Amino acid sequence: MSSLLPSPSESGVFSGWMLDVVPSTTSTNALAARLPAWHAVRADTQTEGRGRTGRKWVSDRGGLWLSAVLPCPGPRATWELLPLAAGWALIAALSELGAENLRLRWPNDILCGPRKLAGLLVERHTADTAVVGIGLNVFNHPETAAAELAGATTRLADLAPVGNHNLDDIAGVVLRALAVAHGALASGDFPLIAEELNRSWREPRRVALTLADETRPTTGVFLGIDPQGHLRLRRDDGITHTYDAHRVALLREIAD
Repeated sequence: MSSLLPSPSESGVFSGWMLDVVPSTTSTNALAARLPAWHAVRADTQTEGRGRTGRKWVSDRGGLWLSAVLPCPGPRATWELLPLAAGWALIAALSELGAENLRLRWPNDILCGPRKLAGLLVERHTADTAVVGIGLNVFNHPETAAAELAGATTRLADLAPVGNHNLDDIAGVVLRALAVAHGALASGDFPLIAEELNRSWREPRRVALTLADETRPTTGVFLGIDPQGHLRLRRDDGITHTYDAHRVALLREIAD
């Protein structure tokens, strides 16, 4: 089944998304890898949904399992900020639907309080496109599919009045927000996105940071990101350092 989702405005950000819906697939990102820009695919269930570090994402019926293909013309550096911009877009879309007090757990998880609501996985399969994969708990029951998730996740249906919306409605809101984020990156407006993301973090958080080229984590206080998207960490020695996202293997929040 396919549908053409209209542009959110007359701004010319994009002319429309083509959305394909399938009953089940291994991974929507794998399906989307073969699609052109401004196409998206949603699955009722995934059998091999995964996150940034390869961890399995439970993708039971009633959740939004969506992958969208965005054009990435020009310098690659422009689009290296897409994972953060996509996280900002997802928070904006969920806020539009009525969810509150959301934050991005750097770099790709959406949380409400300590509970995970959604995750993102951005992949480049071609030089001129990127696939933004989104897993969002909506009406599903992840704790039933995987008992270890009990108390660790939340659902959009518990945070916002979305009972009158179906998954394609929610996909439309998310895709429109992704297009706005894409336009912001193309226009060089990421510093504005960084400001909003930093506000969503609200308060410094103690974290353990593991870099790709190191085995022992560094602990300190996460201070958000700078206008170029670099992670800012005040280490336990009191010195603030910045880290490029590609150097970071894992960022884990820890109790004080």
